[in-house]
Amino acid sequence: MTSADSRSGVPGQTGDRLGDRAIAIALSYDLLPDNAPKVVASGSGALAETILALAFEAGVNVRQDADLAELLSVVEVGDEIPVEAFHAVAEVLNYVYQLNGRLPDLEEPR
Repeated sequence: MTSADSRSGVPGQTGDRLGDRAIAIALSYDLLPDNAPKVVASGSGALAETILALAFEAGVNVRQDADLAELLSVVEVGDEIPVEAFHAVAEVLNYVYQLNGRLPDLEEPR
């Protein structure tokens, strides 16, 4: 999950301003070959606050990245991320894997 918010000092959120609205984007990534991360939730304002609250309640790691949140905010829910976002999303995934203390299981399901 990545977010941008006008508040500061809140874990998982950025202090950068993106207009006057919070933006939150949730991503899902299936490790099977030829799959790119997909946007599974996206919103601004009150919807972004709800997405973030649900993420925090579920223990989902949240990464602060206003530029990435802005880029991904135009991607439709259910769509794969654009090629331009691959590098930044790879950094987010690396961040999450480090927080979890492990890399994902790379074996294909049987």
